Parts: sequence; structure tokens; C-alpha cells
Amino acid sequence: MSHNNIQKITVFQQNGSAMSKIAGIKRFGGNHFVLEIINIEGNLPNLIDDASQYLPTKIDADLVLDYLKHPDLSTDLSLLCQKAGIPVVASGKKITQGNSFTPLTCCMLPRDESLGEYGKLFGSPEVDLTIKDGKIEKVDVIRGAPCGATWDAAKKIEGLDVEDAKIRYGLEVQFFCSANPANWDPINGKSPVHIAADIHGMAFKKACKKLI
Repeated sequence: MSHNNIQKITVFQQNGSAMSKIAGIKRFGGNHFVLEIINIEGNLPNLIDDASQYLPTKIDADLVLDYLKHPDLSTDLSLLCQKAGIPVVASGKKITQGNSFTPLTCCMLPRDESLGEYGKLFGSPEVDLTIKDGKIEKVDVIRGAPCGATWDAAKKIEGLDVEDAKIRYGLEVQFFCSANPANWDPINGKSPVHIAADIHGMAFKKACKKLI
């Protein structure tokens, strides 16, 4: 396990599926994390009865991020981490076994002490605003999406009128969001990209209310 408040995170990806998230964590995570990347390449069978040939027998980490595409691998990874007492964040997954955090999108991850520094910095967006003469002078991101969309979009609305920024922030997030726009949710009828925009819009409005 890691020491001195540096969190060791093992990222599981399939054919480079986590590259945007890894880049975002490195850009905005400071020196809080040590990342180990496990990449599973190639085409996999539709059904995997035994994932031991793809997954390690032991994981030494404080947190696991699951960006695998194959549901059988995600399920077995969740069970493996449960036995080891390691929390797993598997955004967008429908895992019924193990003990994984499965928010619909990365920017819907709630705060939880078990997630350590990662949970403090990444998840449901939280921003502070500095407003001067009716314009957004500065946006300070307290917590944001691991892909970095929260930070990148924040830069785009600095200098705008507050009312314009309320609309633009969510729209700008959509340009930077790395979620699959084709992955529509049948319940709410929205893609993860649209959901991310809505969530960031709400975070912006919440920040505005704190200034009233």
C-alpha cells in the first residue's frame, strides 16, 4: 500500500480505453497518485468463464479504476478486489457482484471516504466562482471529472457574463467529455455526454447560490 498521502491506483483498461481518464488524472491530480496501468489487448471471446488468464492473481493498490469493456472481466475484477478489501470505481457498469462504485458517469461519483484522495479530487463536480461586474472572473475547480472536462470547460467560461456562463458551461463540457455519446440511457433518454453537461450546469448554479 502507498504511504505519505500518495494513493496507489491500478487502472484496468482494454485496448487503451482509459487513456483520456489517465491523462486527466495526471494533469489535475498533482502528486497525489501513483498509477499502475494494466492494459488487456486484442479481441476477447463473448463469454469468459475464467478471467484468471487476463487478470492478476493479486492486486497491490489503494484503489482500482475499472475501464474494461468486457462485463465478465469487470465482474471478476470486482470480486477479486472485494476479497482484497480494495474499493473499485467502475463508472457506467452494471456489476451485481463484489463491491464496486458504479455511477452512471464518472462525474456522478459521490464523495466517499474509502476512495481516498481520488474521491476528494474526482467525481461529481464542485466549483467556486469569482464574479466581478457581472462577469466570471475565475472558476476554481474543487472536484471534477477525471477526463479533465470540468477544468477545461471552466477556462472557456471565464470572462463571460454570468447568465451566458450558466448556459455555456454545460455545453463546453460536452466538447471535452470523453464518454461515448452513442451510449444512451433508456431510463432518462440521455447519453452520458448530455448527463455530464446537466451535472456541470447544476454545479455552476450551486456555486452561484453560494455568492448570494
